[in-house]
Amino acid sequence: MKAPLVVLCLVAVAAFAQIPPPSPEPKPSPSPAPTDYDLKWGVKIPMRDKVELNATLYFPKTPDGSAPKTPVVFTLTPYISDTYHPRGAYFASHGYVFAIVDVRGRGNSAGDFEPFAQEPRDGHDIAEWLAQQPFCDGKVAMWGGSYAGFDQWATAKEFPRGLTTIVPVASAHPPLDYPSYLNIGELYDMQWFTYTSGKAGQLQIFGDSKFWRTKFLDAYKKHIAFKTLDAFVGNPNVSFQRVLQHPTSDAYYDAMVPTTEQFRKIDMPILSLTGQYDGDELGALTFYRDHMANASPAARAKHFLIIGPWDHPGTRTPTDEVAGVKFGLGALVDLNDLHRQWYDWTMKSGPKPDFLKNQVAYYVIAAGNSGANGEWKYADNLDSLVANPKTLYFDSKDGDANGVFRSGALIDKQPQTGTDKFVYDPLDTHRGEFVEGVEPNDKTAGLDQKLALNIGEDGLVYHTAPLPNETPLIGCPGVTLWLSIDKRDVDLECDLYEIQPDGTSIGLWSDQRRLRYRESLRQENLVTPGEIVKCEFNPGLFVARRLMKGSRLRLVVTTVNSIFWEKNYCSGGIVADETAKDAQTCHVQIYHDAQHASAIQLPLR
Repeated sequence: MKAPLVVLCLVAVAAFAQIPPPSPEPKPSPSPAPTDYDLKWGVKIPMRDKVELNATLYFPKTPDGSAPKTPVVFTLTPYISDTYHPRGAYFASHGYVFAIVDVRGRGNSAGDFEPFAQEPRDGHDIAEWLAQQPFCDGKVAMWGGSYAGFDQWATAKEFPRGLTTIVPVASAHPPLDYPSYLNIGELYDMQWFTYTSGKAGQLQIFGDSKFWRTKFLDAYKKHIAFKTLDAFVGNPNVSFQRVLQHPTSDAYYDAMVPTTEQFRKIDMPILSLTGQYDGDELGALTFYRDHMANASPAARAKHFLIIGPWDHPGTRTPTDEVAGVKFGLGALVDLNDLHRQWYDWTMKSGPKPDFLKNQVAYYVIAAGNSGANGEWKYADNLDSLVANPKTLYFDSKDGDANGVFRSGALIDKQPQTGTDKFVYDPLDTHRGEFVEGVEPNDKTAGLDQKLALNIGEDGLVYHTAPLPNETPLIGCPGVTLWLSIDKRDVDLECDLYEIQPDGTSIGLWSDQRRLRYRESLRQENLVTPGEIVKCEFNPGLFVARRLMKGSRLRLVVTTVNSIFWEKNYCSGGIVADETAKDAQTCHVQIYHDAQHASAIQLPLR
């Protein structure tokens, strides 16, 4: 997402690089406000190193005041326990003890907060402690999304006794989608690290979206080194500087998520949730795929997946519209109730939730933009659902594809010759100033065409022919680029839109790559100037939408030049250290000929 501000995460629909980072708790799912519960505040849970974490416990209320043993559901959060009060009240009112635990160093918990690093150990210790309490029947489950989706996987990999099921939602996956996106730094880091600075919540500062956009634009125009961003925004930050010491996937991040061997051993029932406009879709689906690729057949049969149409907050509190893109009333699933049914099924021998008619549930957004007739569909598994995309090849007339009104084409037959060119000047700030700015229209950001309409010599645009019929697009788009540059490195992005017959634009999909990591996120391989290299944009992000008859698909290929992303100055050096003095204008050539099949893979049905 080019605008990874959680309070502005609607903008992710327009900008679509799929990342929001961990976000605070959205408003509760539309369940009746509960009142039948008791609570115990300030409960201290000892960790193995004697540090005590703070918990608020919610108990089912009984007429005689007794406390029968029941399963315990807990969430481990950096957002302060009070934030989750409505969820605690809901689940306690429906027969579960619910524990909201502040992560180490936040809220009333002792210790120092090191984002993501301590959750595997602490999650394990919390689960084992809860399982042994007199109010627990020995079964423990977890709840939560974003950061609290990540820490469910982090806890599960440590195999605590009593952990019976997890329901990871919109799970951030360090470092794939946060605190960087495929090794490209996010300015949002400093907004989130400021929100989680100190013990208390800094929600007012975090939520001042105009301040953050203005600050990021200022940093962008002044070409500050990314490594100085924390001081630039007024909060020199240990967490931010620590992230800079780990610019790639490495052992530091490996310790946070399950290993292949741990995935093999995770065999509890799991319900994973994400959304087509969820900025952590990459993380959620990576966890899901890694488990399904390594688990036993019996464990795979107990792992269910739901992919709604939602944005990041909508994965916990669904809405029927995001940033002008309408989903229809079918999107309004009561996820509190679905969680309750799941816990009843997996921990109380209740019936299987009616919603889970098969292993994979996905929502197909209706054609047009009225929201009417969107519907839930089901599949046996995700692999078969996303198989066999249609390949369309890049083409252009005389190498001219530099703009919406002089675009290239996406065609069925591979061309024999062809090259298109564009230029990236790291000192050019028109994208940040005139396309992104500080006053986005959140209510219609998903329909915005500013980026595409401002593409000139700095990018390429390709269109399909108009679709002869209404056509489902269901699966995971991907792009293959064959290209050369005249520098050592550059950051590239691809954005896909539906352009409806009346000209309405609907954002569908996006991805980006730092070219030095085209072969591995663990090891850089700088480009030899003039060498033709292959770069795949295939994050496995799921799209399900019916395209209107007469619509065209538009693909924009350009460079990452945004107020929300670490800027690559193309020197081939350490990107976080670069400033204007390192800037080198990069000339990019995209090849589409008999030997180099630049193409898009589209899951057209």
